Amino acid sequence: MTDYAQEQEMEIEALEAILMDDFKEIHSSESGLNTSNRCFQIKVIPQDDDGDELSTPVELALIFSHTEKYPDEPPLLNVKSLRGIHTEDLRILKENLEQEASENLGMAMVYTLVSSAKEWLSERYGEDTNAEDAEAEEATKDDVIIPHGEPVTVETFVAWRERFEAELALERAKLMPESALTAPKEKRLSGRQWFESGRGSARGPVAVAEGSDVEDEEDIDFDDDDFEDDEEDMLEHYLAEKSESPSHS
Repeated sequence: MTDYAQEQEMEIEALEAILMDDFKEIHSSESGLNTSNRCFQIKVIPQDDDGDELSTPVELALIFSHTEKYPDEPPLLNVKSLRGIHTEDLRILKENLEQEASENLGMAMVYTLVSSAKEWLSERYGEDTNAEDAEAEEATKDDVIIPHGEPVTVETFVAWRERFEAELALERAKLMPESALTAPKEKRLSGRQWFESGRGSARGPVAVAEGSDVEDEEDIDFDDDDFEDDEEDMLEHYLAEKSESPSHS
């Protein structure tokens, strides 16, 4: 013969150990149940997937009382809102828990019912919390201070790059001898030709274009990677500016 009283007492002890402060015994007059047996209340708060409590202002009181032949018959159940739960939601949740209790006859089921209540609350009220978090995040984005200054666009970047490359070409041109800069265009070496000819490196002079009257100058060492394909155009731009400036003394 099943010792129902012993099974019920063991379940109560287990619930006290697991739920601690969330579990307490209450007077039957507070339970809302039609019984004079011992009644207990469990505080239920929604949780996320990691088991952490959601920052949502809802709390549920799940109230139960063992019947004489529990767990071979379902416990008496009631649910109350401790904070923020709608009456209609309480009705739906209670029906769900009573249905689940009838499906778990023959075994201690109160903790299972508590877990189901947490899951239901998390799904029902967690969505509202997520929506509020999304709204708060959007509001935070609106409050972000955007730094002042000229916005970077394709046009401003291209203009900057052209200025930078022109300045770089001017610096390189300054390293070339005056004779290379003032020679006729048909005899003038490009910046790349001048440096690759050896006149701009420590490797010594190398034969240059026929008829060139460019004079040897101080050897300077440069790497080939220092020059871009459009350097000649940049140097011509520099020479054009140079020709417009006052002639050298």
